[in-house]
Amino acid sequence: MDQNAIDLGLLLVRLTLGITLALHGIAKYRGGIDGVGRWFKSEGLSPGLLHAHLAAASEIIFGFAIAAGLLMPLSGMGYVGVMVTAGWVGHRKNGFFVIKDGWEYVFVLAAAVSSLVLLGPGSWSLDNALGVQMSGIGWFAVTLLGGVGSAIALLLTFYRPDGDQ
Repeated sequence: MDQNAIDLGLLLVRLTLGITLALHGIAKYRGGIDGVGRWFKSEGLSPGLLHAHLAAASEIIFGFAIAAGLLMPLSGMGYVGVMVTAGWVGHRKNGFFVIKDGWEYVFVLAAAVSSLVLLGPGSWSLDNALGVQMSGIGWFAVTLLGGVGSAIALLLTFYRPDGDQ
C-alpha cells in the first residue's frame, strides 16, 4: 500500500476528530461559559462552572493535540474521558441515537480516536517528528482504560444527578 496515502488518511482523520473537539471547547467559551456551567450543574456536575472550564479547556487542548498527532495515547485518553463523561451525563438517558440527543455521537468520536491510537498518528505528525513511538494494542488499552477510568473517577467524585450536591 502507498505510505503517503496511509499518512494522508491518518492526517485527515486526526484533523477531523481533533478540530471537531477543539471547536466544541471554543464554542463553550464563545457561547457563554457561565451558561454552560449552569447547565452542567443542572445535569448534576458540581461545581458547574469549574466543570464547564475543565470540559472546554480539555476539549481545546486534547482536540488540537489529536489534530497535530501529539502524544496520541495521552491526548486520546483525555479525549475519551471527555466523551465518556459527556455520554454518561448528557446523553445516556436519551438512548443511543444522536437524532434524539443520544450517546451515539460521543461513542463514535471516542472509538475513532482510540482506533487512531491503535494505528498511530502516521508520518505526518508531531509524534513522528519528535521520534515518539506510542501506538499498538498496549497503548490502545492505556488510552481506553485511562479515559474511561478518569471519567469514572470524575463521576464518582462530582456527579450528583439527584441534587445531592
